[in-house]
Amino acid sequence: MRRIDAIAITLGVFVFGGLTYIVLQVVGVGSQQAGIWTQVLLFIGLLGWVSTYLFRVGNKNMTYNQQLKDYEEAVLTKRLEDMTPEELAQLQAEVEEEKRSQAADSSGS
Repeated sequence: MRRIDAIAITLGVFVFGGLTYIVLQVVGVGSQQAGIWTQVLLFIGLLGWVSTYLFRVGNKNMTYNQQLKDYEEAVLTKRLEDMTPEELAQLQAEVEEEKRSQAADSSGS
């Protein structure tokens, strides 16, 4: 998220709170009650936002984790592109050997 996005979201929350307060007063809710209900709505919104953050943390779906994954994939792709055909054949043979040994281990257990 860019800094301007964070500023826009913050201003949007303040505007939402102010408009909610004004709308509640226009509808006929008293000043004090309108303030309380506005705070309740903003607090529920805050809890919702925090819960989405905690959900992303729990699922490891954070920006840093995604950037790290993308970087690792880019490094591996670059290494594969830089390998000679002989090195690729050797790597393929090693992968096949590992698959066979894992298959033998799992069937033998």
